[in-house]
Amino acid sequence: MVGALYVVMMFLPELSFMYTFIIKFALSLLMLWIAFGFGSLQNYIRNMGAFYIINFAAAGGIIGIHYLLQNTGEIFNGIWFTASGGLSFELKIGFWFTFIMCFAVLLWFKFVYSTRRKLENRQEYMGEVIVTIGGYDVSCTGLLDTGNQLADPLTRTPVMVMEAALWKEKLPASWLERLSGGEPDKLLLEMNDADFEWRDRLRLVPYRGVNRGSAFMLAIKPDAVEIRIGNQTSRAVKVLIGLDGGNLSGDRSYQAIIHPDLVQEENSVKTETKPPVTPTSIGL
Repeated sequence: MVGALYVVMMFLPELSFMYTFIIKFALSLLMLWIAFGFGSLQNYIRNMGAFYIINFAAAGGIIGIHYLLQNTGEIFNGIWFTASGGLSFELKIGFWFTFIMCFAVLLWFKFVYSTRRKLENRQEYMGEVIVTIGGYDVSCTGLLDTGNQLADPLTRTPVMVMEAALWKEKLPASWLERLSGGEPDKLLLEMNDADFEWRDRLRLVPYRGVNRGSAFMLAIKPDAVEIRIGNQTSRAVKVLIGLDGGNLSGDRSYQAIIHPDLVQEENSVKTETKPPVTPTSIGL
């Protein structure tokens, strides 16, 4: 409403002083105060920054697309020289072009912003995973999936899924292709005693896939799993590592899916950064 009333002033020449920088800036502060309130100074400055960034992005996008669609002749026809030797340019943009482009640029900005927010939120649930088996360590980036309830039905041991390619130095060469093709139960039946040094650690965990019925996942029993998310470090020994033959993340941002039971408080230790202690003198 305030912005609409401000536009009307362009038809009143005697109010030309309203188009100075101070008035424009003051009206923008007024619009933000009406829309969002004050709250705190930090929040108000954050809203003001977002307000100007969105407006400049929309205006710049409209002008950029306008120039992109013009040919060279149309651009030079709008340029003229003043008597004092200055250079001026006449900008002509239609109303519907401005309206449609403003809507398109704002949609694009909203899409980019929401995508960035999703990535930032996902980063809060990602951390470093270190799995130890017989003195052999494998580390990767894991994503905490709060909806993951995969566990061994007999012992209720939680299962953390990892990409089988992380264990290629220890797994038999033919296993990666067999795991990506499914049917790990047949893989165990065809395995000889000398094929795998960790044969006694292998388990078959039944699960129900999204696009298919019941299936089995090949899992291995580790000695320990350490998970570091933010300032929290968790260590678990009652856990199974499920081996997935594909890629868990399309953008390769993580290679393991962390079970929520592995980062519970009884398995976690929080590390906090304390400020240095400044020596004080005591007068007697």
